[in-house]
This record gives sequence, structure tokens and C-alpha cells, in this order.
Amino acid sequence: MRFDIISLFPEFVAQLAAHGVVGRAGERGLLAIHGWNPRDFAEGNYRRVDDRPFGGGPGMVMLIDPLRAAITAARAADPAPARVVYLSPQGRRLDQRKVRELAALPRLVLLCGRYEGVDERLLQAEVDEELSIGDYVLSGGELGAAVVVDAVARLLDGTLGDAESAAQDSFEGDGLLDCPHYTRPVEHPLGRVPEVLLSGNHAEIARWRRQQSLGRTWLRRPDLLDEAALSQADRALLEAFRVQWLAAAGEPPDGDA
Repeated sequence: MRFDIISLFPEFVAQLAAHGVVGRAGERGLLAIHGWNPRDFAEGNYRRVDDRPFGGGPGMVMLIDPLRAAITAARAADPAPARVVYLSPQGRRLDQRKVRELAALPRLVLLCGRYEGVDERLLQAEVDEELSIGDYVLSGGELGAAVVVDAVARLLDGTLGDAESAAQDSFEGDGLLDCPHYTRPVEHPLGRVPEVLLSGNHAEIARWRRQQSLGRTWLRRPDLLDEAALSQADRALLEAFRVQWLAAAGEPPDGDA
């Protein structure tokens, strides 16, 4: 898969491509990341990429022409069709379902804005969609682009050492949160590993993990349960978790899950 990142900070793009899961995927030929600096397409001695907003107000707005030329160059660099995504707090919230959709594409062009944003005419003419990584404002789209690249890279076949790692992540499969995980030592001043994980009984371990996943989702993201297709066995596991948790908290059970 190919990513073309349009950013005023080419060193950021280089660092993103060099480390961790993304760097490993690049070494294996699973993805390629190319940076495009709008300043390289700007005219004049100062290579200006922004100007004051019409109507007044603080900050600067990124100019149409340097960005449009960078997008055009990125599109022309590879024959595969590319979806142009603008990282913006006004965009659709990125979730795992969207990440899976993006991972199925051959190419993404990620547009990183700065200052007060980008001229709306460019967005209307050149951008296919806007994506947000959360309801907050950052100084630019680079961190959002890094999130998109990392999340998508994890889903590419061969990126992770064990393909099951991605399949068992939070939000994958049925959309629930992941269960808790433990490793050595068994005994530690901070506590002991749950006995079931030491039992060697794979059926019981699977049952415990499923219950913990359901329970953790109920505690932390109950909204996800509304969308999950829970079986009767799942509901029984969740109810048992709820009863146990409420009892430990000194609260009476409050009805069915």
C-alpha cells in the first residue's frame, strides 16, 4: 500500500516511515510512504503557502495552488487510484471499521493542514473525505496522518509477527474491548496472575477472556455493547461479571445487562 503525505514538515514524514510497525512494514515491502512539501510547489522567493483570511480574524489560511500542485504530483506519481483524505477535527471520527476500509485501498493521499486550516475551495475540489482522530484541535494534521498510517499498517498482511495480534485487538471482530493481559513473573508485589491463565485449560481460558472482554466493555465503553451482537452465552457471562463487580463495589445488582 502506498501513502503520500502532504505536509510542511518532510522530516516528520521521514521519521514516521522509519520506526516501529510502520518501519517494519516498509522494510518488508508492504507499504511505502512518500512526502510532498507544498513549499516545493509554491512560487516566489519566499515560497509562501499561506495568507490572511478574507473577512478578518486571527491566523493564516493555507493557499490553494501549492496544495493543489502537491496533490496533483502525488496522484501522478503512481497509476493506482488514490483517495485524498484531509485530517481535520471537522471530519468523520476515525474508528476501526473505517481503518479496515482504508486498509483495503491501494493508495491514500493524506493532506495535513496547518494554521487556521485550508482554503475551502481546495477541500471541495480535491479532497474525497475528511477524517478526525478525536474531538480536539492539534497544531496540524501530521499527528492525525501518523495515526491513520499506523492503524492501517497493522492490518496489512505480514506487518505483525502474529496475524492474530490484530484480530484480537480492541474493536476488532465483534467490536468489543480487549481482555487484560499478563506475563512473567507469576508473583509480583503488584499482584498475582489470575489462576485460570496458569491452568492450561484452553476452554476455560477462552471463556475467562471472553468474559473479561465483555465486562471491560461494559465498564469502559457500554455504548459498544449496544452495537454488538451478543449471544445468549455472552449475556450470561456478562451478567455474571456484572453481579461479581457490583458485589465487590458494594452495590446491589441493577437488573439485566
